[in-house]
Amino acid sequence: MDERQGISRATFLQRTGYALAGIAGTITGCSNGQSAAVNARTWKGRRGSNIKQWDVITIGNLSRNRYWGESDDKGVRSTICTTTLITGDGFRILVDPSLADASAMLHELDRRTGVKPGSVAAVFVTHEHPDHYQGIAHFPDAQWLAAPAVAEILNKSGKLPRAIEGCGDRLFDAVEVIPTPGHTHAHHSLVFDCAGVRIVVAGDSAITQDFYRDRRGYRNAVDFEISTQTIDKLAAMADIIIPGHDNYFLADYVG
Repeated sequence: MDERQGISRATFLQRTGYALAGIAGTITGCSNGQSAAVNARTWKGRRGSNIKQWDVITIGNLSRNRYWGESDDKGVRSTICTTTLITGDGFRILVDPSLADASAMLHELDRRTGVKPGSVAAVFVTHEHPDHYQGIAHFPDAQWLAAPAVAEILNKSGKLPRAIEGCGDRLFDAVEVIPTPGHTHAHHSLVFDCAGVRIVVAGDSAITQDFYRDRRGYRNAVDFEISTQTIDKLAAMADIIIPGHDNYFLADYVG
């Protein structure tokens, strides 16, 4: 490729050797010395995956947050969820499109990745709460996917302009779909490897870093005990957690 036309970020990271360093340094906010120590860890993911890149499109937030001294009883701000784009060989999966306004959703996708909506092959919805599919209609050319139990709930609700397809346990033979109940009974998350690092797009099974570290479900969880068990499961399998309403973080980072 002509250098004047630019190169992909994945190519740049491979060329410069910063793929893992960039991940670790960004998550921890470390100095160079601390970042080097983080990079010495053993990552759970495998190299050679056909996932080339992942990007957080919108960073979600909660309407109320007990770890900020706010009561569970009353919302103090509007809510959006975290949206993630997974890019592999010949496909892009957008997870939990969060913004109901079309111009805002497509602007954020472009601002964060330069990707146009027609280049998104599939939209995956982790669970049936509306904040996690508000922007799905802005991707009419994509497959709309969810775990079968989630798809059944959404299709019966009549809230979407067309049906969501129930998917299998793998997407594009590269991304694993796993049950992560607790927040809702049908909740499912995505797991994939990229550059030797294992990432879980957790949805609301791990709603923010604070709730994750406290092993606690959010106020509207259907089962708090199962929520804790699910968080423990994610902690054991993941290097990086992308939560439902926060920025991504190291699964075992307790700073």
